[in-house]
Amino acid sequence: MQKKQKLLGAFLLSLAASIWGGMFVVVKVVVTTLPPVQLVWCRYLVAVIVLFGYTRIHPITWHWDRRNLGLIVLIGLIGDTLSIVTQETGTWLASAQLGSVITTATPAFMVLFSWPLLHERPQGGDLISLLLATGGVVLIVGTQFSGRHVLLGALLLFVAGLTWALMSVLVRLVAPQYDVIQVTWLAAVVAVVALTPIVIGQGRLLTAIHWTTPSLGLGIFYLGAISTALAFVLWNQGLRLLNSSLAGLFFLCQPVVGTLLGWLFLGEPISWAFGGGTLLIFLGMGAAIRWHHD
Repeated sequence: MQKKQKLLGAFLLSLAASIWGGMFVVVKVVVTTLPPVQLVWCRYLVAVIVLFGYTRIHPITWHWDRRNLGLIVLIGLIGDTLSIVTQETGTWLASAQLGSVITTATPAFMVLFSWPLLHERPQGGDLISLLLATGGVVLIVGTQFSGRHVLLGALLLFVAGLTWALMSVLVRLVAPQYDVIQVTWLAAVVAVVALTPIVIGQGRLLTAIHWTTPSLGLGIFYLGAISTALAFVLWNQGLRLLNSSLAGLFFLCQPVVGTLLGWLFLGEPISWAFGGGTLLIFLGMGAAIRWHHD
């Protein structure tokens, strides 16, 4: 694999993860007004509209085959639906900082899923990279498991990281002839369809929302257009360019950004271990680029 392609893939993955770091702060604010399931539904509805509009301005080559469409449906159900609902519910119960950090278990899970599904056996360098990055996450988490409902929130965030890792591996199984925009759009449509019955069944919750509130409108736009439509495309394209079982390591930019923004906008404290943990995370990411050979 060419070095430039690897670096571009790493950049796209890091940018997507940084956008998601900001997402946790937005979710923490918006979810006090709009419940998690309804928020995810609105988020994906906006994403579907934005992505479809993009394909009208910049046409893509649409491809259809039964096997890969089945995989895309799984991507939508596992990643876009289950992972995001548990992620936003967990963030609601815990904190933006804890949410952004716990879900970074994703890289370790990606290596585990890549072994049986993609037949990519982890190498010594892979394990070193994972140990460095995981150690950084542990340092950042520190002793934040306190307060009512925080443990339940942490467990849901753990499930979110697990399902996101499986989704990321499934994305790499989809045939290369699929345009990344098509994969992202179809998965978002699956999420909207899957959540619509729940939203309709709890329709009274939507009618009680003050939709004219500026923070709510801007929050939904950010979550739908930026952290879903844009960031998912960046992430999926980065996965293809890097094409590595350790691509998930770049997900670790998320806790750095999430923690800093949580401190800046929500007043969430930063522990002394944040600097050391951040350093270990970036060392792990650098090791992934240097040592991994595809």
